[in-house]
Amino acid sequence: MKKFLALISLSIFAAQLLTAAEEKPAAAPARAKRPAQVPAEDAKNKPAAPEAASADKSKPTDEPAPIVLKNKSSFNIEASTRSPFWPLSWKPTGKVATGGGTDQGEVPPGAFLVSTITLDGNAKYAIINGKSMTEGQVFGLQVGTQIYQVSVKRIEDGRVILSRHDEEIVVPLRRK
Repeated sequence: MKKFLALISLSIFAAQLLTAAEEKPAAAPARAKRPAQVPAEDAKNKPAAPEAASADKSKPTDEPAPIVLKNKSSFNIEASTRSPFWPLSWKPTGKVATGGGTDQGEVPPGAFLVSTITLDGNAKYAIINGKSMTEGQVFGLQVGTQIYQVSVKRIEDGRVILSRHDEEIVVPLRRK
């Protein structure tokens, strides 16, 4: 085991020496550009000549060319397809849509998640699907490509009663 560790540390040390040796020759040509008649002390104090700066810019750099992609990958799924990134037994809840939409069909059960209810005198708030709602507020619920218009009828202790057209949907508070 000791021989193995010694071999590993020697190889790391040798790799560092090789990379340091590769870097030193690149620094040597920069010193060779110094004019022979200027002493080394004066060269440190004087700024570089503009001719030398323009000559460095015209030289090709040792940087590799940027990588050009031949085929760009993409990932497209339909709206009704289950995302492969979701956990196996997880089912999405509906999300609150910001715009208007269509109003066809039934609202699927389990599309609502009430996580918090606040009752403070006349002010009643509930967090439904991650959005703060009050009594009488109308919102759009998007499930897949379908958007349902739902209103908050009443907020009670432990449950929220939503209405859509003539039906009432009772959503209990989810307790962990």
